[in-house]
Amino acid sequence: MNISPQLVKALSTVCIVGMVFYSIIIHEVSHAFAAFALGDDSAQRAGRLSFNPKRHIDIFGTIILPLILWFSAGFIFGYAKPVPFNPYNFKNYKRDSGLTALAGPASNILIAILLSVFYHLFSMFPIAQYILMYVIFMNLVLAFFNLIPVPPLDGSKILGMFLSDSAYLKWTAQERKGMIYLFAIIIITNLLKINLIGRFVMPPIALVMKLLGVPF
Repeated sequence: MNISPQLVKALSTVCIVGMVFYSIIIHEVSHAFAAFALGDDSAQRAGRLSFNPKRHIDIFGTIILPLILWFSAGFIFGYAKPVPFNPYNFKNYKRDSGLTALAGPASNILIAILLSVFYHLFSMFPIAQYILMYVIFMNLVLAFFNLIPVPPLDGSKILGMFLSDSAYLKWTAQERKGMIYLFAIIIITNLLKINLIGRFVMPPIALVMKLLGVPF
């Protein structure tokens, strides 16, 4: 039976969107498990220690935004509902807040490493390799974009581990306005035709993909 190229492309798109979607969920679940392991049960009480997507979906960030970006710009990016945590439940609130934040990007890097194994195992299936290559790339985008030290991205809390107490309080106070700052940076850099992701995120992504032996 012959399968049309259009159908193959559609099925590939569904697989990519589905796998990236669940990668976003795993990112948030990893935050929840890290916080719980470090002594904060806020995520557990909120029902976030679960791989059930319904517990983590943000209608705009997890569904609408990724679909808009995929069909308008050809790539996927999104976010799930932030995992609640109380840093004052930690033994060391700066260190453990940073480790909780680090768990999300680390999970995406681990997903990329795992999928790279299947990428090499499926060398006889170019469509499967294409899907895996794209999902590996997007997981690394999720990881390294979130490591940018700008509130409310995970990198801001990781940076906070190394600040003094007074500097840390001033830094975390910016978190409420952080999303506004982040979108402003993205919009301004786009207007100025500065490739923010290409300049700051692509070099480590390219390095990791090269180490994994996955071309892009």
